[in-house]
Amino acid sequence: MSLTDIAILAALFFLTSIVGVVTGSNSLITVPLMFQFGIEEKTAVATNMFGLTFMAIGGTIPFLRQGKIEAGKLMPVIVLTLIGSACGALLVGYITGASIKLIVSIAMIAVVVFTLLRREHVERRWMPVIGYSAAFLLAIYGGLYSGGYVTILTAAFVAFLGMDYAESVGSTKFVNVFSSSIATLVFMWQGLVDYKLGAILAVTMFAGAYVGAHYAAKMNEVWLRRIFLGTVVILAVKTLYDFN
Repeated sequence: MSLTDIAILAALFFLTSIVGVVTGSNSLITVPLMFQFGIEEKTAVATNMFGLTFMAIGGTIPFLRQGKIEAGKLMPVIVLTLIGSACGALLVGYITGASIKLIVSIAMIAVVVFTLLRREHVERRWMPVIGYSAAFLLAIYGGLYSGGYVTILTAAFVAFLGMDYAESVGSTKFVNVFSSSIATLVFMWQGLVDYKLGAILAVTMFAGAYVGAHYAAKMNEVWLRRIFLGTVVILAVKTLYDFN
């Protein structure tokens, strides 16, 4: 890749990281973008995951400083995430892109509908079970590709674990540190990471996420909800359209 190509990629990754702190789904944009620059498919997925680790760290710091993340409360999710993400990373190359797109689209729409409807119709005792099960299954997908992972996980935390949007946005960034880290270690073991490009993207994604999280942590609940749900609906429709 030329220096110009790398500069363009870095700039685009920076911008998507700023917005992605609230909306998630960076990989639905960044990975296909890397394909356009001639980066091999598995290398693109692995190198993007390397950068996502630093993006997650950058996005987590402002929320931690403002006390919007309860690390102890998230420990069961983190354990499930480490196991699921490692399994997902090992599955790279074995699941078709079309199948992934369909699963993600259905999951996005289902969770959004559940979030918007009244939750009283579901017995309260089942909510944590559903939430932890969703976290584990999503972690497998998160380790495999990550496109839409944080977006759906944010909605799942709101729908099933009783979090508000501010807490959920911060918590998913914290959980994603573990998801992307373990997946990256697996990809490194498989020799799939482009470290030169990954280092550049890591710096830009960390900076973009830090900037975005700084403002997201100060947003009120109404605007976080509007931005998040609007993004989920758009991405779900687009993914279904691409599937067809």
